Amino acid sequence: MTLSALGWNDSFAQHFQPYSDSDFSPARVARAHKHACEVFLGAELVPAVCTGRMLHDTATRAALPAVGDWVVVRLRSGERRADIHAVLPRRTQFSRRAAGPLAEEQVIAANLDTVLLLTALDGNYNLRRIERYLTLARDSGAQPVVVLNKTDLHPDPAAAEAETVAIAAGAPVVALSASHGDGLDRLAPWLTPGSTLALLGSSGVGKSTLINRLLGADQQSTTALSTAVNKGRHTTTRRELFVTPGGALVIDTPGMRELQFWDPPAEAVGDTFADISALAAQCRFHDCRHATEPGCAVLAALNEGTLGEDRWQSFLKLQREQAYAARQADPHLARANRDAWKKIHRGVRARMRLESGE
Repeated sequence: MTLSALGWNDSFAQHFQPYSDSDFSPARVARAHKHACEVFLGAELVPAVCTGRMLHDTATRAALPAVGDWVVVRLRSGERRADIHAVLPRRTQFSRRAAGPLAEEQVIAANLDTVLLLTALDGNYNLRRIERYLTLARDSGAQPVVVLNKTDLHPDPAAAEAETVAIAAGAPVVALSASHGDGLDRLAPWLTPGSTLALLGSSGVGKSTLINRLLGADQQSTTALSTAVNKGRHTTTRRELFVTPGGALVIDTPGMRELQFWDPPAEAVGDTFADISALAAQCRFHDCRHATEPGCAVLAALNEGTLGEDRWQSFLKLQREQAYAARQADPHLARANRDAWKKIHRGVRARMRLESGE
């Protein structure tokens, strides 16, 4: 298998240039397990581990190899094992805040061309969750595509597709049934040789079933729908890169119970809610808070029913989360936010003292 078949391009070749005069080789991460990986070294899958020096020099967890990364490796003498010496700069990456109390970035997959955002047309179907996934996918730099799986379980999949298109802000929406094989041909524009796609979604939406369809073989285990909650069950336990018969590279991921933001730009939220951004641009005042101001186009749309209250509340929620994530990732923003609130509290206390005659 050639490097280009694995997604190698001139940009990665340029970043690899400092290592090209020695016995280093480029390899692509197929599976990652903390400090150990399995990498594609040509057509062969080779176990690889990060060197001690690399671990010492790596400042954050997010800088360690993730599935889809291109890494610089050196084979051990007389062994089909390799040491990882560096991670080449990523072209794109899908990240979230890692689960747990610490504010850390977790890279789910790297160097993606397309992110397939899977949701199932069963008890999992939720427009607000789709908006959240779209925001993070746009921040990744890859093209988001919303995939509505399990059309066979929905009484009117065409209506669900139209409803999703209305909130997708231009992202393609594809409805299909992976278990029945219906509609898979609609994914063809993104399944081109050498392109990399990641399947992302909650547990039980059918990612493993779709992977098996794309591979033409049952390589990922699947389970039946839970009749108790009308949702699929969790099956995938690790992130893994596969090569399809047509030459596309597909990354399967475990279902994500938590999908918290990790420092997406405000523009990512604005792009997902392009309709609200367009309304805000029509407000009389450029700094309109969309609360009680006269001439507010957002309030007018809410009153007229052309903007749904649930979508507006979803926008406000994700906007707050984006601001919070930005402060968590940037100490300067966090300090500025604390200083602003201190100033507000001082003003409130001064007003109270003035009113009480102190």
